[in-house]
Amino acid sequence: MPTVLVLANETIGGEKLLDAIRDRSAREDGVRFHIVVPLTKPRHGNVIYDDAVREGAQVRVDLALAFMREEHITGTGEVGDGDPMNAVTDAMAEQGIDEIIVSTLPSESSGWLRRDLPERLREETGLPVEHVVVDLAVEGLPFDVTLVLANQTAASPELTKRLEALAAEGPHRFIVVVPQPSGRGDAVEQARMRLRRLLESLRGAGIVAAGMIGDPDPYTAAMNADQFFHISQVVISTLPEGSSQWMADKLVERVQGATNKPVEHIESQPDSQPAGAEV
Repeated sequence: MPTVLVLANETIGGEKLLDAIRDRSAREDGVRFHIVVPLTKPRHGNVIYDDAVREGAQVRVDLALAFMREEHITGTGEVGDGDPMNAVTDAMAEQGIDEIIVSTLPSESSGWLRRDLPERLREETGLPVEHVVVDLAVEGLPFDVTLVLANQTAASPELTKRLEALAAEGPHRFIVVVPQPSGRGDAVEQARMRLRRLLESLRGAGIVAAGMIGDPDPYTAAMNADQFFHISQVVISTLPEGSSQWMADKLVERVQGATNKPVEHIESQPDSQPAGAEV
């Protein structure tokens, strides 16, 4: 059974790349795909949080694998080294790779093409390499991608109900970002539990969603997500006005102004379920 390595980053959900995977799968029975998304440093924030960078790449892997499951295509995936050549070399050492599909932005926007990555892959691996160009600015994605920004209200029924309603409107993907809390030692674990409960609820309803813990500053977390993903709209869930620091800091207005994307604000009650409780 041939194994095809798919190397992509920002273009991971592009229609042309998805079509290339579909076409290769249809040409031969038993083809297996292995997704590799290299780590990418964020442009925003004074401090780079390694966990947030890795989780951002993992979200891209998770969304690609969700597509494969929908198409009944066999696939695995991993987060790779920040250097795409090293990422491919590492994957080849662990996987029996037979060919490569590499997806990039157009030449005027692609750092990978400025480094002649497709040709270098052909020369250094000796494998067949298919290069797929995805122009996200012109083509967009075949589905809407909603960035969901929430913290204490991440597992609230108000937020879950609204996201389910958005999913019912058409093809949709959700990327949930919970800013990394500061303070007591169990704060991050509690945030992860809230994130996990929301994702389990959405997936239980048949909705494609992935999530991550982001930069502690919610504005920076939103800007980094806008860099990593082709966002269609943003949903920000906060505590009621008067008890929300995000509202006091005018987070909704700032994110809308910076991204130029539609931003919907939802007021929710804080998650009342204790850490470790089952959904």
